[in-house]
Amino acid sequence: MSILNPVPQAFIQSQVKLALLEDIGQGDLTADLIPEQQRSHARLLTRQDCCLCGQDWFNSVFQQLDPDIHIEWYFNDGDRISADSVICSLQGSARKLLTGERTAMNFLQTLSATATISRRYADAVSGLPVSILDTRKTLPGYRIAQKYAVQCGGCDNHRFGLYDAILIKENHINAAGSIAAAVKLAQQLHPGVSIEVEVENLDELHQALEARADIIMLDNFQLPLMIEAVAINQQAALLEASGNINLDNIRQVAETGVDRISVGALTKDIAAIDLSMRFDPQD
Repeated sequence: MSILNPVPQAFIQSQVKLALLEDIGQGDLTADLIPEQQRSHARLLTRQDCCLCGQDWFNSVFQQLDPDIHIEWYFNDGDRISADSVICSLQGSARKLLTGERTAMNFLQTLSATATISRRYADAVSGLPVSILDTRKTLPGYRIAQKYAVQCGGCDNHRFGLYDAILIKENHINAAGSIAAAVKLAQQLHPGVSIEVEVENLDELHQALEARADIIMLDNFQLPLMIEAVAINQQAALLEASGNINLDNIRQVAETGVDRISVGALTKDIAAIDLSMRFDPQD
């Protein structure tokens, strides 16, 4: 599977460095029990079906601890993996393998969790002309990584932060005075930048269309109202559904004809994938 936006290695290395510092501190007291020269083999398994994500973070943990550790992967980021499969094998310093085990799995289990739930949402709307988007509801410090994981799962990214697109919400509208005033000022201050307006009813939809917003977010619209909004819009702007959308209702939402659906659950309602690293008995 080809991922559109690989994360820069320098970013991954810096993120891993902080994680290792957090876990190791002044040293791994338990790993000191293992002879310094002892080498071991280990296998990483998943106890549940998942969509893999986080190889580069996993690799970086062991590369930073000991560049001589060898890792052989049997799957790639974005691959679907069945429960009880061996994901990769490792060989190298027993001490360093033990020291890096938890940090490496923390990255892999978290990012694979995001990729796995993203894959479920992508599968739920298979065959329909709609994009499933993430949000800014990410784990602090993990946004770039989680947005990469969303891609691995087959969904798309919304804006990365406050700096790359404009999303005018209720409080922005209240502060600016109206939807028209907010959009006009955004167009003047940031020409060429995508402008999205969140609306809560059909009257606000009309206002956003008259103001020529590029994207209009239908916030917590019920299905009949969403269908009516699509008819009113007539493809003048991109329509995005948002709010109270889950795996049970997302296909119905997609069938209304909206262009995009944003789902906070892709990054915030995740359960870590159950992984296990097992050292070979002879080691």
